[in-house]
Formats: sequence, structure tokens, C-alpha cells
Amino acid sequence: MRFLPDDAQREFARSLDALLTAADTPAVSRAWAAGDTGPGRRLWSRLADLGVFALAVPEAYEGVGPLSVELAVAFPELGRHAVPGPVVETVAVAAFLDRLGDEAAATEWLPGIASGKTLASFCVVTDGSPYALDAAAADAVLVVDGDTVRLAESTGPVQPSADPARRLARPLGGTVLAQGPRVTAAAAHAADVAALATAAQALGLGRALLAHTVEHVRQRTQFGVAIGSFQAVKHRLADTLIGLEFAQPLVHAAALGLAAGDPANVPTDVPAAKAAACEAAYAAARTALQLHGALGYTDELDLSLWIRKARALRSAWGTPADCRARVMEGAGACGS
Repeated sequence: MRFLPDDAQREFARSLDALLTAADTPAVSRAWAAGDTGPGRRLWSRLADLGVFALAVPEAYEGVGPLSVELAVAFPELGRHAVPGPVVETVAVAAFLDRLGDEAAATEWLPGIASGKTLASFCVVTDGSPYALDAAAADAVLVVDGDTVRLAESTGPVQPSADPARRLARPLGGTVLAQGPRVTAAAAHAADVAALATAAQALGLGRALLAHTVEHVRQRTQFGVAIGSFQAVKHRLADTLIGLEFAQPLVHAAALGLAAGDPANVPTDVPAAKAAACEAAYAAARTALQLHGALGYTDELDLSLWIRKARALRSAWGTPADCRARVMEGAGACGS
């Protein structure tokens, strides 16, 4: 296994970072939270031009994938810049349609996902949440309930979230697209892709929080010296970095397992990566909040966009407890 990105993958990440740095994503995120999706849609198109969503779409439908390793390279940059919208859910829909084997549905939706013209959301009711992310802004909302998948036709009221840029709503009604065991199998695969993308997104988010906090403690002074010189502060930052560093190879291992289609490792690698990365990002958010002091509590500070998203991602596509339970179940199955 190769746990390090190659030169092409690193250049891809640098291109995404440059695009998103110039895009003023905090302003885009605030507009999205207020219900103005225009700036977000324009940013979405630019991400699609770089091939982000095509990574999850097969070549037969105008994509370049499925490439789970490249998704694990791209999504940390989306997390690092707090990109709003159903980015994870859109690649999950692509993964679902790819595995479903429904030629008509794949032909209808996958080329649009690859080109960035289609925003999609995905809801697996059997995973415990009846809500879909940004369903009102999406062009397609797929809802899996048991062994049935339907295309929702409307949504209920928006539900509050820890992250105001995450607009949750219950999908309502809709046309049944398929039924049977193939739906269940495709949904399980799509949920793994979503968990991997969320883990990668959280990894980038945590690194951004750590970078912002390190910059802050170098500038903020107390008793005439920078607070970053205090031993307690150094230890807190070191613990945060260690958590992120330990999570990174788990995310890469999960991506490699999905790429290889390894049924023996995916059941443990993906939830392990999701739990480790999201817990590390959440710890980074707590560190950022504490070391920024009262500044961390204000919505006017852009840092709040990252802090709130870390809390929301922690529970998205598998809570820490659910992920750890899956790891234990998978480890037990491997040892039996």
C-alpha cells in the first residue's frame, strides 16, 4: 500500500487550495447559510471544472472514476476552506447510482454530477436520520428506505444544525426508482464513500483550525509575552496535531481499501477513519475555541464557520459510537 499521494495528486490538491483561497469561501458559506445559493453554485461549477465531482463518476458517464484515493486528496481541501453544500452527498449519489445498475437513472443524473450542473443529496433512512442535507437546494434528492430508493419530490421545513451552513430537511413523497437487494448493497457502498469523504473533509477542517489557532497564539499576548510560549498551550496544540497526524493514514488506508474493492478491510477501515478524523477535528475545534478565548464565541469571526462545521461532521454519516461499533464488529468477524 502507498499511503503518500504522488506528484499528480499533490498538484491537484495545490490547485484546489489555490482556487478556494481566491474564492472567499467564508463569504460563500455565510451566503449559503442565509439561503443565497448563488455564490455556492458558482463555486461548485469551478470545483467541477477541476474534476472534483467527476472523481466519483465512471468514465462511461463522462467522469474519470470512481477514484476513492483522489477523493481523499480533494476533500481535505474542501474541509480546509469550509466549502458549503452537499459535496459529500453528491459523490455518495454518484457511488450509489454506479452500483445500482439502473442504466436510465445513471444516464439521467451522472453526467450532470460530473459536470457540476447537478447538485444531489442523499438520505439513508435506515441509518437513523430521516433528513437530507441541502435538499431544497439540490437538483435531485435520493432517499433509501430499507430496500427501496425513491426520488423525492418535495421537502419539509429546514431543521436547525450545529453548522448554520448545513440546511437539513425531510424529503417528502417521490417516485420509486428501484427496489430489492441491489438497492441495499448500493446504499451500503454509497454510505462508505460518504463516510470516507466526510473523514477526509474533517481532516482538512482540523488542519485549518490548528493553523488558525497557531497563528493566533503567536500574536496574542499575556503578561507581556505571546501565549504560544506557555507550556500548557504548546501541549494542547501538540495533542491536536498528534490526533490529526494519526488520523491521516487511516483515511488513506480507507481510500485504498475502497479503491481495491477489498471486502475484508472496508468494514473496519472506513469507520475507523471516520471516527479518528472527525474526533481529531472536533478536538481541534475545542482547542481553537479555548485558545481564542472569548473571540471564539462570536459569529462575526470566520473561525466560527470551521468550529461549527467540525461539530456537525462529527455525527454526519456515522457517529463516533456507531463507527467504533462497526470497527469492533468487523474485527470480530475477521478473527472468527
